[in-house]
Amino acid sequence: MINNNFKKIIVFDDDPTGSQTVFDCPLLLTLDEETILRSLKLSSPLLFLLANTRSLSPYIVEARTKEICQSLLRALKKTSIKTEDVLFISRGDSTLRGHGILEPYILNEELGPFDATFHVPAFFEGGRTTVDDVHLLDGIPVHKSIFARDKVFGYSTSYLPKWLQEKSKGSIVQNNVSSISISDLEQAISSESGMKNLLTFLSKLSCNEMVVVNANLPKHLDVFAFAIKTLKGKKRFLFRSAASLLNAISKIDSSSNSIKNFSDLRVKNRFNKPRPGLVLVGSHVQLADDQLERLLTENACIGVELPLDKIRRILEEECSETLISELKKSYAIKIKDILYQGKTPVLYTTRRELKFDSSAKRLTFGLVIAQVMAALSSEVIDDIGYIISKGGITTHILLSEGLKLDLVHLKGQIIPGISVVSSYNKNQLNLPIITFPGNLGNQNTLLDSWKIMESKN
Repeated sequence: MINNNFKKIIVFDDDPTGSQTVFDCPLLLTLDEETILRSLKLSSPLLFLLANTRSLSPYIVEARTKEICQSLLRALKKTSIKTEDVLFISRGDSTLRGHGILEPYILNEELGPFDATFHVPAFFEGGRTTVDDVHLLDGIPVHKSIFARDKVFGYSTSYLPKWLQEKSKGSIVQNNVSSISISDLEQAISSESGMKNLLTFLSKLSCNEMVVVNANLPKHLDVFAFAIKTLKGKKRFLFRSAASLLNAISKIDSSSNSIKNFSDLRVKNRFNKPRPGLVLVGSHVQLADDQLERLLTENACIGVELPLDKIRRILEEECSETLISELKKSYAIKIKDILYQGKTPVLYTTRRELKFDSSAKRLTFGLVIAQVMAALSSEVIDDIGYIISKGGITTHILLSEGLKLDLVHLKGQIIPGISVVSSYNKNQLNLPIITFPGNLGNQNTLLDSWKIMESKN
């Protein structure tokens, strides 16, 4: 399983859900030199740095990413690992949300120079493919989906060269963007001449050229990854990708995981009975609404709604901290009452999105809500057996602030694309946390995940 070409594959992840195709590797929430150094000494070839940048404004993203890079470089100098022995990946959303231009730009400035940046948004488990440079969701151009109407990261095209130009505000010109077609990859699979042509193309790349990688089957990314590793030591490449490239590069496939019954990971009470779980739903995409509605049809799942309008009004008061504290206490009591009944509390935010004057204000308010949800989770930590957390920002704040974890261990996937993590620290409660992307699955997937954790294997 260990990658023989690169000593480490280091992934800058813009939310905690990008490890959804691999397993048995560390995910860092504290990104200082000491924690990074500790994780570099672990045996896994994969290392995820959970930067949580999707929840931040561009100015803060730039400062945070530079700080992480400097900590990483200092840590690497204290090991035998050279930067040439590391493959760097900027993991982003498979529906093209996030700081997809800014983050790889900063990585090139801090960790480069690189000969090319490859844009590889395919995520097969979620129905995301790229054909003829057009990114698709279940066969439909992704700009026609609800994700393209995101209030912060919206876009108007699925044609990736044009998308790069649009999101870079013209600093990347679409006619200067190269691409690797599915035909190129199929020929590389089927013939020596095809592989030679692919390697020749890659060898000629220079000056951080932008390249779109098409793929609609895992074998396409497998042969692309093989070609990249063949050129190790000759070329330096950077990647902005979704999750499917990660197992192609690392050769760590979640299907080989030895853990089959994830419900066995549930924490038990002193009578050796599994404790009930807690579900958090912070994501606001329509799919999350549909999944929440379906989950709440279960009699054993009791909804607890966090009123966004009320919290917004509280934040405008002079004594907002006191009022927020009182709100947390009242909601903690509600959640504990449900747990004492042996049922699953489902903590969710008002489904109607609020309007804000700017994207920065929207992101800031979203962080406050995630912090409230994380604080409520920590209040009941001794009463629960697992947590299902839906939404990347919600999950990151839960892990880092609610559970105060600096490093977590990726156990594997409960359902394709949906990961289970727990603490690396043996002194901490080994609580399984299911990290559920906001944009994944169908209306039953959240319910299915809950049923798996509640099953009596």
